[in-house]
Amino acid sequence: MIPLLILGLLKQNPGSYGYELLALMEERHYKYIVSFTKGSFYYNLQQLEEKQYIKKINQSDNIRETNNYIITELGDREFEKLMYKYGSKTEYINLSFYAAMLFANEYKSEDIIKLIEIQIEQTKNKISLLEQSLEHDETISMYFRKMMENSHSHHLVNVEWFEGLLKDIRNEN
Repeated sequence: MIPLLILGLLKQNPGSYGYELLALMEERHYKYIVSFTKGSFYYNLQQLEEKQYIKKINQSDNIRETNNYIITELGDREFEKLMYKYGSKTEYINLSFYAAMLFANEYKSEDIIKLIEIQIEQTKNKISLLEQSLEHDETISMYFRKMMENSHSHHLVNVEWFEGLLKDIRNEN
């Protein structure tokens, strides 16, 4: 999915250099959509260039020369394919926490409580970041805003679920 993000960002911001694209992905909290690292980002950027979906246009700003990128015609076609590929899929949302919950009976109750408290804290942090983005970023598209609102709603439900689970476990003990 990283190639779709890079191609889409280059359609929105032609002539950007790699670090600019990575900064946009981080600033817009794309980690909620797909897991990526700096290394995986640059690997995908290199792969897109090798496949001729993007090409470098060297620019210099009197301080340094930068490798700026634009999307090619071939890249536009790949973008269309990836939009359909990911836009037509419906997948379950998998939290790694669910895998741990399968074996909760084999784990100490107080340790499960700690894990749930961690999940609550992390989810509340995500909610806070989403709220900040929704309140302060007027540049995001309507579709991305709607997606973030949906994600926000899901995280609120998850916090409620985690808190109910925590209450049940504490009542059981």
